[in-house]
Amino acid sequence: MSSQISQSYYENLQDYIEVRRQEGAIIYPPKDEVFTAFELTPLSSIKVVILGQDPYHRKGQAHGLSFSVREGTKIPPSLRIIFKELKSDLGTEIPAKGELTQWAKNGIFLLNTALTVEQKTPGAHKGKGWETFTDKTIQYISTHKEKVVFILWGALAQKKVKLIDETKHLILKSPHPAAELYTGGKAGFFGSKPFSKANAFLDEKIDWKLC
Repeated sequence: MSSQISQSYYENLQDYIEVRRQEGAIIYPPKDEVFTAFELTPLSSIKVVILGQDPYHRKGQAHGLSFSVREGTKIPPSLRIIFKELKSDLGTEIPAKGELTQWAKNGIFLLNTALTVEQKTPGAHKGKGWETFTDKTIQYISTHKEKVVFILWGALAQKKVKLIDETKHLILKSPHPAAELYTGGKAGFFGSKPFSKANAFLDEKIDWKLC
């Protein structure tokens, strides 16, 4: 996505983030981890895209991968629900840590729609330009790759369907895992089986185990 760096919207976005830092805003993830997903899962290795929203907005959590928290950090509720579905779907053990670096290395592109956030302020950088950048990223993957699984959890992620060529990729949609927290486990995320469905579509199956 180097072509986007020279675009005016991207320059304005970076200027905005730098001004907020100078004003004292604490921004996550750290500067050198904003593009971790791109570094760990280059285009050539992408098999699955899991789309999140914001990075986590509390200290020590976000490290550049959607839904992932760095080792040593308490596993957030949404990720616990994802792990429960993983166990139900594939029979794997529920991990004791919430870091998804191994998924990223296995070809799972863990992308947020916005790549930065401010401490304790979810959505702080919404509408500042990240959505343009990540929309372009999704379109690029759709155009330049074959047989990628796009896992879209929740209404916001599912709005990105229009960016994906459904004739050559698999799109898996379900409620956001967090919805199970508010419905007593009846939202529809449980039982959606995204992991086995992804592997059934892919020529080279993903190793989803984290422990």
